[in-house]
Amino acid sequence: MAVSKAQQKATAKYEAKAYDKTLIRLPKGRLDEVKAHTERTGQSVNGFINEAIDEKMEREAGDPPEGKK
Repeated sequence: MAVSKAQQKATAKYEAKAYDKTLIRLPKGRLDEVKAHTERTGQSVNGFINEAIDEKMEREAGDPPEGKK
């Protein structure tokens, strides 16, 4: 079933309000490795990246990430 233009617009508006976006650049082939890993673990690529960021920030700062206390 196709998504209506109104739904696309509503989704874009919500995402603009709720999320910050960034572009990451990976060496050729690395994204395929990440996707394969996340498929095996049942996680999304976005979820995996966010978890990796949280873990690294926690290790380096010794504090839990914001919203994870």
